Amino acid sequence: MDLVQKEHERLQKRLKASQGLKNVQSTIDQLQAARDAIASGQSHGMDDSSSVRSIADFFCMVDSASAAVTLAKLQNPVKASFDSINDSLKETHSGLNKYTKSLDKLFKDRPLPSTEHDALAAQEHLINRAIAMHLLREGQFSVAATFLSEIADQKAMDGHDNTPRPSGASASLFDIDEVPSAEIRKQFAAMYYILHALKEERNLLPAIQWSREHREALEARGSNLEFELCRLQFVTLYHGDSQQPGPGNWQAALEYARREFQSFLPRYLREVQQLMGAMAFCSNIPGSPYAAIFNTTSAWDDVAQFFTREFCSLLGLSADSPLYIASTAGAIALPTLLKLQTIMKAKRTEWTSENELPVEISLPPSYLFHSIFVCPVSKEQATDENPPMMMPCGHVIAEESLRRLSKGNRFKCPYCPTESHPRDARKIFL
Repeated sequence: MDLVQKEHERLQKRLKASQGLKNVQSTIDQLQAARDAIASGQSHGMDDSSSVRSIADFFCMVDSASAAVTLAKLQNPVKASFDSINDSLKETHSGLNKYTKSLDKLFKDRPLPSTEHDALAAQEHLINRAIAMHLLREGQFSVAATFLSEIADQKAMDGHDNTPRPSGASASLFDIDEVPSAEIRKQFAAMYYILHALKEERNLLPAIQWSREHREALEARGSNLEFELCRLQFVTLYHGDSQQPGPGNWQAALEYARREFQSFLPRYLREVQQLMGAMAFCSNIPGSPYAAIFNTTSAWDDVAQFFTREFCSLLGLSADSPLYIASTAGAIALPTLLKLQTIMKAKRTEWTSENELPVEISLPPSYLFHSIFVCPVSKEQATDENPPMMMPCGHVIAEESLRRLSKGNRFKCPYCPTESHPRDARKIFL
């Protein structure tokens, strides 16, 4: 700071001692004196009624001999004044450069706050939990057990783990603050046992049994998982081991339908009728109207994904691993963010918004989990507290805008002549 103060005082002294302004004023005075001398010499030869309409007219009327002498005398003083002005400007410019360099040394470039702050640095337990959950969701149970054991051992070394354990007990079997509970791990083990039976053994019975045990919860969600599993079981029995319709396979499928489909009739009557109607075409299913029902090319993968989604939903989890989704979305957004960071460093700017990015990141439709609606009235994005509302005329605005416009009474739509009452508006989900 002393260096900056020293250069600042030096610059002020140079400005005060500078003769630049005096030289400029001296040049102006010399030019005005020459103009007055030429004008006074010409005025003796001019008629009082004459007028000077322009500078060009004036120089045309002046005496060329006297004007030449006056301008010749003016040349050297003006040149000397300009040289002095240039020298003064060079000194001032040199002082400004030194002052700027001293400021740069004092205020060195530092990384922007948005690039040096790691929001997850103090949230190690959340990262550990995300990794553990990802390993469990992917069926990597032995890796997850090792990972949890290492976390427990590290906590014990750091002196943060006071959980009593039986002699010889594995640390991974105990609940740790930042990792999933033993019950969650047990649930995922059951899920992958069923998925293994579905994908590897083409065995639907464990999945059907699970769906029946959770029938009430699935029906409350409006899920048709149990019926889809039973329908695929019917088709599998019909095809038989050879995957081709045989004279005896349809009888096993028919017996299964009589035994199992009774409970589905109230809700899936049409679908059951189609399965039964297909029995009339047992000799030529591929050429029948029911060929699509018996096409199992992608049925096993579809039902496995369906089961995974419903299983995770009952646990209050998403069907896909949040860690995988976050990593993939981050990889997609990384090039744009790196370019943004370079621009921000060059312009010495930073983000002004706390909870949103300053640029739009285009993600695949499967990675868009929230409705995005910008109210055309308030120009604000809708939230859970301020959801989009559709009026009877079909136009949509945010709830706060609806409240401001109506004030509890009938109001006119801002986009059409239709009038309505705020109680007639309906919340919509995009």
